[in-house]
Amino acid sequence: MFLKAQIIITAVIILTIIGIAVAAPYVAPYKYDETDFRNALSKPGKKHLMGTDQEGRDLLSRIIYGARVSIAVALGTALIALVIGTVYGAVSGYIGGKVDELMMRVVDIFYSLPDLLLIVLITLVIGRGVLGIVLALGLTAWMRVARIARGSVLQIKEVEYVQSAKSLGASPARILGVHIVPNILSPLIITLTFSVPYAILAESTLSFLGLGIAPPESSWGTLASTGWQGIRTFPHLIVFPSLAIFITAFSFNLFGEGIRDYLDPQRVRR
Repeated sequence: MFLKAQIIITAVIILTIIGIAVAAPYVAPYKYDETDFRNALSKPGKKHLMGTDQEGRDLLSRIIYGARVSIAVALGTALIALVIGTVYGAVSGYIGGKVDELMMRVVDIFYSLPDLLLIVLITLVIGRGVLGIVLALGLTAWMRVARIARGSVLQIKEVEYVQSAKSLGASPARILGVHIVPNILSPLIITLTFSVPYAILAESTLSFLGLGIAPPESSWGTLASTGWQGIRTFPHLIVFPSLAIFITAFSFNLFGEGIRDYLDPQRVRR
């Protein structure tokens, strides 16, 4: 009962955040770039529920618009990691032998390199826009998915219906696409839910360090980075963006844990 409630509550929170991000122009009380220098650095109040920044822009509106960038980066990163990792791991596990060993050594090499170094190098080549950050994070997050996909394929490729498909002359591509991958989606989807908070925190860290989304676009990370400069005198500038990051990442983590526990075979048997 508690597990179902955890899944439902976190799913509602996640869908609400995504809905607010999509409908930002309609739910934000002000335009994200609307300035009011007379009310610059105002503390939270009736007119501005979360206060204003150094240019008098409404912080709540900027957080709502920033959600569009942060959520887009997170979901884009997770999808890229899922696609690349699934294809790579499934092919590696299905072929097996020396090819599998070589492909896994490549994964180990990527794992040994610092993520931040790879991300910085990729963004230098592609650029610091949303697309560049998504590709950079996606290309550094697929290894875990690849290992999970490979392990699942190694378990399932010896079952009877896969062997029957082989004996009937089905091609490896058809066996993978029709008989294997659809049956390993459960652990991969769970991995996807954990990739989203990773991407949110990674993007926020990059933006906080000045390596993330380039102006004039802004994300929760860039808002927190800007707010850090006045943390003692105007703490609302960093508290509210940080809360948005925390709530979203925490909700996705709890949702992923709930789905994982709910689909646990031992729990189903009980």
